[in-house]
Amino acid sequence: MRINRRGFLGWSASALAMAALPKFALAATSAEDTRFLLVLLRGGLDGLHALQPVGDPAFPALRGAFAASPGQAAARPLNADFALHGKLGFLATLYGRGQLLPVVAVAPPYRQRSHFEAQDCVENGTTGGGGTTGWLNRCVAALPGGRGVSISAVMPLAMRGPAPVETWSPPLGNRIDPILWQQLQVLYAADPVLAPTFAAIDVDMAGMRAGPGGAGLRLPQAMAAAARFMADPHGPRIGFVEDTGWDTHSGQLAVLDRKLAELDAGLQAFHDGAQPVWPRTVVAIVTEFGRTAAINGTGGTDHGTGGVAFLAGGAVAGGRVGGDWPGLARAQLNEGRDLRATTDLRALFKGVLAGHLGLAPDVLARQIFPDSAAVAPMSGLVRAG
Repeated sequence: MRINRRGFLGWSASALAMAALPKFALAATSAEDTRFLLVLLRGGLDGLHALQPVGDPAFPALRGAFAASPGQAAARPLNADFALHGKLGFLATLYGRGQLLPVVAVAPPYRQRSHFEAQDCVENGTTGGGGTTGWLNRCVAALPGGRGVSISAVMPLAMRGPAPVETWSPPLGNRIDPILWQQLQVLYAADPVLAPTFAAIDVDMAGMRAGPGGAGLRLPQAMAAAARFMADPHGPRIGFVEDTGWDTHSGQLAVLDRKLAELDAGLQAFHDGAQPVWPRTVVAIVTEFGRTAAINGTGGTDHGTGGVAFLAGGAVAGGRVGGDWPGLARAQLNEGRDLRATTDLRALFKGVLAGHLGLAPDVLARQIFPDSAAVAPMSGLVRAG
């Protein structure tokens, strides 16, 4: 057995759209200012597909044939135990540079299977759904001169509150809405009449989205916009980007091929656009829960528990895999079906906010994440100094 329980420690918006980006004249100005970007993948990313635990003895029988299906890009080994999905080439490059840290078996304190309640929990920073303010807004309020920006059509819960935060939404193409198209394609993937129609639309959409590098449209564009904001010397220190379409109940191979390629292109777009601040930046890519360990009868996965998070940036102490791997044997799974969560997502966030933004433990435990004194921050997530 090669995996044991152990602690581990482009695409840009148009010139016209970018010219319309709001200014942040009162934001932080010091050359030493750090930046933090939260990327929320709504729908529940299948962590076992994005970061494949190839060293777990149960993985080959559970997922091996599925992960190696015809047409799938070869996985990208990180070490003897884990490999990134083949579409995550830029993430693999960052890992090689020591600027990517995957964290396994992570989940918010909410452990049921409602998208809406789980996303609320991720965003409000408490142990359940609901709430009227978000932990990112409270983080902005805790930073001297802090400001935030959300790349979203409406203000997300994570950014709601009294602290100064602005929103900006990149324009979609003037043809088919790619998010609606993607949702309909998944819905009708098993329909013998409609599936071929959506396959034909897929070809047209691929051409519509293609640009320099052939990446997707929405997430890379949003990440490029976030970079433009946050790289400005007077720009916001805290950012938020969201992306939908990660709920892969059926036809997961094709959907995640596309979505993971867009995620990879998005992180590269942010990296390229945020070069002035990249050495002082942490990007946290998270989702609301994981998915079932076994593949269902329609080539997808259902709502689960433990998932994966990725920390990227020049300030990240990466080049390794973090977290506590619980194992994939049936007796090790949560309720015999899901990867068991061993890390509270708040511990990861606390570790970044303490080590990277310098927020004090009492501020984190009472103001940012209320009543979380029992949740210790993860250590060693960011580079010293």
